[in-house]
Amino acid sequence: ERPDTPNDFFCQTQDMRIVTCTWSQGDTHLYGRHSPKYILFEEFSQKMVPCTVSCSEQCSCSWDIGQQRICNVTVTVENPLGKKTATDVFDVTHRIYPAAPFQLWEECTDTKITLHWKHRNKGIELFCQTEVLQPDGKVELHNGSDTHLDYASITLGGLQPYTGYTVRVRCGVANHFWRWSEWSEARTIRTTESTPSGKLDIWREITPVQGGRNVTLFWKQAPSFRANGRNISYELTWEKLEDGSKPESISFSSVYNSTRISIDNYSYRISIMAKNNVNCSLPSVLIIPTATGTEELKEEQVNGTDDGIFISWEPRHIYDSYIIDWCNYPMLQPCDLQWKRFGPNTSSALINSAAFVLGVRYNFHIYGSVANRASLLEKKTGYLKELPPLHDPTVEKVELTSNAVTLSWDYHLTNESGFVRGYHVYVSPVQEDCSLKGSKKHVLPDGAVLCKYAIENPEEKRYTVKYLLPNTKYKLVVKAYTSAGETPIVSFRYIDTPFNSNTLYLLVLLVIVPSLVAAICRWKMKWVKECCCPVIPSPNKSKALSFEEFKMGSEKVLKISDCIPDMLAVDSKAEAQKL
Repeated sequence: ERPDTPNDFFCQTQDMRIVTCTWSQGDTHLYGRHSPKYILFEEFSQKMVPCTVSCSEQCSCSWDIGQQRICNVTVTVENPLGKKTATDVFDVTHRIYPAAPFQLWEECTDTKITLHWKHRNKGIELFCQTEVLQPDGKVELHNGSDTHLDYASITLGGLQPYTGYTVRVRCGVANHFWRWSEWSEARTIRTTESTPSGKLDIWREITPVQGGRNVTLFWKQAPSFRANGRNISYELTWEKLEDGSKPESISFSSVYNSTRISIDNYSYRISIMAKNNVNCSLPSVLIIPTATGTEELKEEQVNGTDDGIFISWEPRHIYDSYIIDWCNYPMLQPCDLQWKRFGPNTSSALINSAAFVLGVRYNFHIYGSVANRASLLEKKTGYLKELPPLHDPTVEKVELTSNAVTLSWDYHLTNESGFVRGYHVYVSPVQEDCSLKGSKKHVLPDGAVLCKYAIENPEEKRYTVKYLLPNTKYKLVVKAYTSAGETPIVSFRYIDTPFNSNTLYLLVLLVIVPSLVAAICRWKMKWVKECCCPVIPSPNKSKALSFEEFKMGSEKVLKISDCIPDMLAVDSKAEAQKL
């Protein structure tokens, strides 16, 4: 197909003698001897441009224009199907594309860098731009430079001491700017050392011991602190305030951030400074007050969120700052003590840490500080998120009756995966579902129905389940629960209720005693009959006369006078004879 018009055709120079023209070629899909041919012609001189065209990504052609300053160059692209042209008219002094600066060197102080470089465009006034890559990745551009006979320079101020900066330079023509040169080679430069700026942040943990106190001191670099040098070390000093005794001091390398000292019960002034090869920073001061009996503060429960644990406190106008400390790993020793400082107008904070995990209790202490003296104000405890309890309560005592069971258990409320809100007692007969009076129904995943009783006071660790059946096997379990619920039931404890003793006594009275009496009566029937209903042939043979009151003399005689009849009946002689 016909050739395309050469696109982006323009010409430029680096030294006002050698001109280079470039353009983009189109695709004609013709190759070999039919591929396009390029011809450059300069109109003002009416001469063919004596250059060889080379094409890769772009086509270009360079030649020496001598003293000519105004040019009108036409490029013609031609193939067997046709031809197209493009023209560029230009003043050479307006098309200068400088060579890249080279041979950079610098002079440094703690806050300034003076950068020097050389350039090849002699006699051409250049305007240069310096790129500064900051340590945080930000890029700053500084325009302008001072030009000397053989080199140019720029001074970069407002820099940080002992900090590395990466710089590079490019230039353009000052009077008729055409385009920037290529960047020079990048150079990394470090400013010189200076006195550390800002202060260290110091904190403490006080442990009473016999005759005094152990003070564990911690320090870290505050956001405003800068070491400004290498070979950092720390200088720790402490002195008693009461008697003006000689201060004690100790030095640590930069790898340390804590130490422990032993002091008595008097007040002390503790200070720490950072030191480099130049000088020391300003001291950070901490006052340890005289040891006194402190009132035990009650811990308040706080709630976690997705972003951290929210802490609030009652502000007091007498303090100039507040400090919150906590342990990142409360179950370990050392626990990685952390602390944060807050201004006097702050009364709440969201505490977060990459070390916080679900189901771990974190304890927070809130201090008020004035004149470097800190006082404990409040205690808080909470979880990033509560989980169900890890362990079931241990049932230590079971008291059984025929229709009730009393359970007593032990449970340590600390070091749990959540705040224990109470307990659930589950009971059921082994062979059937449960439906005891006063209980709630709880259905297990396998469909079994348990009776559920709730104890909402976590300090209450005793409960009586009533309305059980005598002589019955029951299964039971005690579960603790938090705001996240409780773990599934996996095992039970089994009990057997005894017989009801009252029923046994009633059985004895109503069945066994009458049966025993009947058996004895049957066994002694003849004796009973003779005793109670004898055949009496003569009064003297009656066993009723064996009692003392019926004895008369040496014989057992029933007197007629002792028998007072209620009625008299006269029998016939025949009946009397029968008797």
